[in-house]
Amino acid sequence: MSSNANQPHLKRVLGRWDLVLLFIVAVFNLNVVPSIAANGGVTVWLWIIALLLFFWPQGIAVIELAHRYPGEGGVYLWAKEVFGDFHGFLSGWCYWTNNMLYVPTVMLYFVGVSVYALGPSHQGLADNKVFALVTSTVLLALLTWLNIIGLGVGKWINNLGAIGTGIAATVLIGLGVIIWSRFGTTLTAADFHIPADPRFVLNSFGVICFGLVGLELASVMGDEIRDPARTLPGAVAWGGILSGALYLGVTLTLLIAVGNKVSVLQGIVQAVSHMASQVGVAWIVVPFALMLSLSIAGIGSAWMGGSARIPFVAGLDAYMPSWLGSLHPRYATPYAALIVQGLVSLALVIINFAAAGGVQAAFQTMLSIAVVLQLVPFIYMFAALLKLAFKSAPCEGRYSRGVLVLAGSSGLITTIVAIVVAFFPASQIKSVLKYELSMFGLTLFFVALAAFFFFVYGRRKAQQKVGLTAAELARPVERVSTN
Repeated sequence: MSSNANQPHLKRVLGRWDLVLLFIVAVFNLNVVPSIAANGGVTVWLWIIALLLFFWPQGIAVIELAHRYPGEGGVYLWAKEVFGDFHGFLSGWCYWTNNMLYVPTVMLYFVGVSVYALGPSHQGLADNKVFALVTSTVLLALLTWLNIIGLGVGKWINNLGAIGTGIAATVLIGLGVIIWSRFGTTLTAADFHIPADPRFVLNSFGVICFGLVGLELASVMGDEIRDPARTLPGAVAWGGILSGALYLGVTLTLLIAVGNKVSVLQGIVQAVSHMASQVGVAWIVVPFALMLSLSIAGIGSAWMGGSARIPFVAGLDAYMPSWLGSLHPRYATPYAALIVQGLVSLALVIINFAAAGGVQAAFQTMLSIAVVLQLVPFIYMFAALLKLAFKSAPCEGRYSRGVLVLAGSSGLITTIVAIVVAFFPASQIKSVLKYELSMFGLTLFFVALAAFFFFVYGRRKAQQKVGLTAAELARPVERVSTN
């Protein structure tokens, strides 16, 4: 995004602790943990591998690239500056469209958790498509409206979500410790071994890497951070450490409490309900469900608000309709991009309900497609580290050439592996054919749309600009000749 004075400017409202809380609510997503823990104790080792080979390099990449290329756009801007316009657009496009798929999974997870707040007699509503659709629509509309009002207001939803996430994780882990100290656990060393048929476990590694993304989200909103050069590095460090520790703790707790019979939508509350009844505090389930619902709403708000900045910047660059680059006259927010994102997310919820045949299958399919699209920008991000390591002077960045090569190589290889294994169906998938058709079909569809907007729409807009410029230059000549 250029610094043209005629372009709209966003407000700098995010401080260090706003960013730390944003990282926690964006990175530490409780909704992905049950689908991972359902694959057993081996996932703990996968978490550790992903933290070392993907998450640490991600932090290095975010700090380095944000230092070299500050500004609004994040993954879009970085790929554009290092590899060119099309690669920047494709990176940003995949980041945005992934979130149009991911945000609906957050809505469905909200449905699965919120029914616990209504009491035991209403828990069956989680599998009711009508209830799930109505609830998802209402929450999408609310989060869209709050983000249109602005990050000055919307950030408090993110912050409350982060606080809710922290409290929910603390309660869950605390109950797990009490259960383990009083009753022990049925987990054995054998539960942490690689299973005889590892096909269903492979998918979880892609979801784990997907669960660890989010450190780049603040850089997507780079023009809205106060003093980003000083604020971002410390926030990345704290947000990363806290998120990694919470992921490991919650996964272990779910395995202790429920084992591998975890519901992908209700696993967290399922575990709390089971443990709370064992220690005589069953009353805690309803307030816990309310707190977790708040956390999930914060997750949806953070990703919706952050990813909407991608089409906003693409609209300014004329690769997408220019009205996507417009700001609300009162709130100075990318309201058009937010509305479009909300409408497309709602449409994808409806489509996946029809295609997947159930709420849990729809959740898992959308999550896997989101994994693939989300990780494409990280291929560019880690490849950018490698290119910069060999083609620029070390003094231009924050880290040495050796660190950039190590982080870039590790992150790039891990990202490619995570994308490949996402195409392996999870255990919740009943029809492998439908799953693979959805995975390949929607992935190719979104990439083809990116090519259309860049090569067809973008070229047409460029030709229109050239025609207008030529006409403006010709007008003075015409006036002179008539005189």
